[in-house]
Amino acid sequence: MRKYALLCAVLCITVYTYAQTDTTSEKSLEEAVVYSNKFAENKKNLAQKIDIISARTIARFNSQNTGDLLVNSGNIFVQKSQQGGSSPVIRGFEASRVLLVVDGVRMNNAIYRAGHLQNVITIDQNMLERVEVLYGPASTMYGSDGLGGVLHFRTKSPLLSTSGKMLVKGTGFVRFSTANEEKTGHADISIGGKKIAWLQSYTYSDFGDMKMGSNYNSKYPDFGRRSRYIETVNGVDYVRINEDDRVQLFSGYKQWDITQKLLFQPSDKIKHSLNIQYSNSSDVPRYDRLQDIRNFGGSIGTTLRYAEWYYGPQTRLLSAYELQTGRIGFLDAFKLNVNYQDIKESRQQREYRRYDRFDSRREHVKVIGFIADARKVWKQDELNFGFDGQLNDVKSVADRTNLLTGAVTKLDTRYPDGKNKMNYFGIYVQHLHKSKNAKLILNDGIRLQTVSLQSTIVDNSFFKLPVTEIKQTPFAVTGNLGLVYMPAANFRFTGNLSSGFRAPNIDDAVRIFESSTATRRILIPNADINPEYTYNLDIGFSQTIPGKAYFELTGFYTLFRNAIAPAPLKLNGQDSIVYNGVLCAVYASQNVNKAYVRGINARLKVELSPKVSWDNTVSQTFGRYVNPDGSKKPLDHIPPFFGKSSLSYTGKKLNMEVYGMFNGWKRIKDYNPDGEDNGQYATPDGMPGWFTLNWRGSYTVNKYLTVQGGVENIADRNYRYFASGFSAPGRNFILALRASL
Repeated sequence: MRKYALLCAVLCITVYTYAQTDTTSEKSLEEAVVYSNKFAENKKNLAQKIDIISARTIARFNSQNTGDLLVNSGNIFVQKSQQGGSSPVIRGFEASRVLLVVDGVRMNNAIYRAGHLQNVITIDQNMLERVEVLYGPASTMYGSDGLGGVLHFRTKSPLLSTSGKMLVKGTGFVRFSTANEEKTGHADISIGGKKIAWLQSYTYSDFGDMKMGSNYNSKYPDFGRRSRYIETVNGVDYVRINEDDRVQLFSGYKQWDITQKLLFQPSDKIKHSLNIQYSNSSDVPRYDRLQDIRNFGGSIGTTLRYAEWYYGPQTRLLSAYELQTGRIGFLDAFKLNVNYQDIKESRQQREYRRYDRFDSRREHVKVIGFIADARKVWKQDELNFGFDGQLNDVKSVADRTNLLTGAVTKLDTRYPDGKNKMNYFGIYVQHLHKSKNAKLILNDGIRLQTVSLQSTIVDNSFFKLPVTEIKQTPFAVTGNLGLVYMPAANFRFTGNLSSGFRAPNIDDAVRIFESSTATRRILIPNADINPEYTYNLDIGFSQTIPGKAYFELTGFYTLFRNAIAPAPLKLNGQDSIVYNGVLCAVYASQNVNKAYVRGINARLKVELSPKVSWDNTVSQTFGRYVNPDGSKKPLDHIPPFFGKSSLSYTGKKLNMEVYGMFNGWKRIKDYNPDGEDNGQYATPDGMPGWFTLNWRGSYTVNKYLTVQGGVENIADRNYRYFASGFSAPGRNFILALRASL
């Protein structure tokens, strides 16, 4: 860790030296535009830290999915339980505590869990025009769930013709990767007239079993190896020896994404758009669970626990209509969005040689949403305000099939088998005031939010729970107060106070779930939990030296109150019950007294020449639960020290980048033993630190064709990301051909 601290010091000294020797006349900071305030706004005017991943960067990264795209930025940590998964972590918050937004519509629904999520990969990164990453609580603008931050994905739009001719634009590519034998194809086309435009896109990916690296840490020569697997032949399970234990058998899957957009703009002041997005997949094996072991039949030793454990096809459908207007009445701009989402997911599992119980649990979520936003500008003031709502309906079913007889019987559902409804309603006001000399900019805002949850259990015979109906109606007031100070055109100082909240959803309050840890636990419903709150302070500064360097440093401290975490609970006077033939300790989601998170993020970009640049990012986060007796224990989801360093060449036709990705150690003493850190998938000492050296480049043959290539993990390092039960790719050769109209 000392060497990383030394690296940060060197970065600071370097940019300070550049600042002292710069003789360039003052120029304004880059006028980057963001849409995180609902309407277009210069990034420099906002006190909240925001990163932008542009369409050009997305194409350059050439990532396999949206999770890998975030990893490549060097600023977002991503956990993986399987190849078909990616769970972003922002400032130590993950899953349901990070809000996902696509084209202004919140993706988080009533069953987003607090553990690890794979929903982000249902967004087609090949259709993104930008990603905006908001760090810290963002409840003022977006409501519940944005405790750690917001990932706002904006997809491409149809293009209208500005001439008398029809405008036709399109792109397409094919890509192959060796580590998992990936085969991906994508095509999109936009056809636009003067007032009407249409956009259509298709993406299909076939990912094979991932192969991990061969360069092992000398202390852990067998870490992550897939030495055994279960094969079913003529209905009989057999434990087999993997001929190549670096191949993570049963990790491959397929995915396809379709996007359709229609734009109708009858005048400069009115715009109508229809946005339809569809994502589906094959079955996605839950690779980490396929590694779980258990005692079998009382015999000495252990064997693999699951013969089958996979997610069924994950389907996401979004349909949204949006109306945008220019000046209307006293308003300078107005937007109305009405949307519908249909999400299906399932879990299928069967234990080794338990042919009598193939368990299937299936969830279907329907979400209706509406968003109304308005803007008023006068003199040095801007006011954004609006209201929004989201209505969630969850249907949960489950059954058990005897594969020997074909008999199907009832099974306890993941969520109550009756009514499951959760509704959000909120109003907000966000204000921005610029001083006359534009050196001081005030950001302030407030939101009022109400949430209602109702869930009923029809069949209570499985657990005989003391309650069969759970109702909650929490109300929250959150806000933000920030100041931007720019004493010179290229220097910027920010301070920001903000609060966030997350209402317990159906997954928190009423889920029934078996843990995979060595100490078996069963999680049962608990109506007596309250919303989580965060109170955050950000302080940051940035310095631009035109043509030479850019430096940014941000520090934050977050108080986490009413943090929801599993804790022991008695059911009918018992602290343990038999579940699926295993004695399990009874747990329930409960409000831990309090916790705190602090951290720092830094970036240094140096322009070595007009075509060569050196870009570096580092992030460090620390978090602890504080128990009622004053003792502390690690907060889960806290990533180790991580970052990226890259050297890039940008020419007229040739572009190249050599970059290193690195993670520090996550020692086992810093794992949370009761949360989602998955210590069972690490070494006895924790997750080792790692560094990978990588290269990628592209050559523009002509205006229609570009060739991309890359080599990831050149040294073939064997490693895993913290909390992941799935090993990262070994040496991976990538080739892509891109065409455009």
